[in-house]
Amino acid sequence: MITDQGLVLACSAIGAGIAMIAGIGPGVGQGIAAGFGASAVGRNPGAKGNIMSTMLLGQAVAETTGLYGFAVAIILLFANPLIGKL
Repeated sequence: MITDQGLVLACSAIGAGIAMIAGIGPGVGQGIAAGFGASAVGRNPGAKGNIMSTMLLGQAVAETTGLYGFAVAIILLFANPLIGKL
């Protein structure tokens, strides 16, 4: 028979796995940004500094989504707030 604590731990592990899917979006977005940044520098090498700074700022903003998903997964696995509700 499944206990309440076992069910909460199993659901938390599944939720942590789903939260880590959030890492796919930033990876794709950063790859696209880097590709467009490289092609922009290829077209206009004189604007390399402006292009690179804008690209890196955009990548940093995109990475926050992955970090939030990672934080949620770590909280669900190690500091499980749902166990105290039983």
